[in-house]
Amino acid sequence: MNRRIFMQHLAAWPLLLALPAIAREAAAAAIKPLHKSKAAWRALLPPDRFAVLFEEETEPPRSSPLDSEKRPGTFICAACFLPLFSSAQKFDSGTGWPSFWKPLPDAVGTRKDFKLIWPRTEYHCARCGGHQGHVFDDGPPPTGLRYCNNGLALQFVPEGEALPELRT
Repeated sequence: MNRRIFMQHLAAWPLLLALPAIAREAAAAAIKPLHKSKAAWRALLPPDRFAVLFEEETEPPRSSPLDSEKRPGTFICAACFLPLFSSAQKFDSGTGWPSFWKPLPDAVGTRKDFKLIWPRTEYHCARCGGHQGHVFDDGPPPTGLRYCNNGLALQFVPEGEALPELRT
């Protein structure tokens, strides 16, 4: 290898190392935020879903049929219909809420929640900001994470059925 080729390869390394970050930014940019007022969401959603998604309420454990949902399919945000989780990443956590070890790429955002004595990590739909649940570090491999979701914040679309169009 001559010096010129070596230098060209060397110059390409920063770009190659940056590609994963560039791909993540492009994917995140593809999810256009949906901004609606609380009044608009209240008019669109049943009261129990609105309370969970936009007032950060928590449904009682074992109250959601999605906790025992085992069919292949996709779990979508109940507010804006953004796909959030694949059934392949769902597991039975024994907590009484639907739990996943990984969301779909760029589907959720997180922030610290200080509503209890100790801080927790809350996650929400990356598109509409609807509260989904909390993420804990007691999940199964390969991530070791447990995305503990309110069933009212999700809808399930079985494999083979068309996903609804994103709400506008």
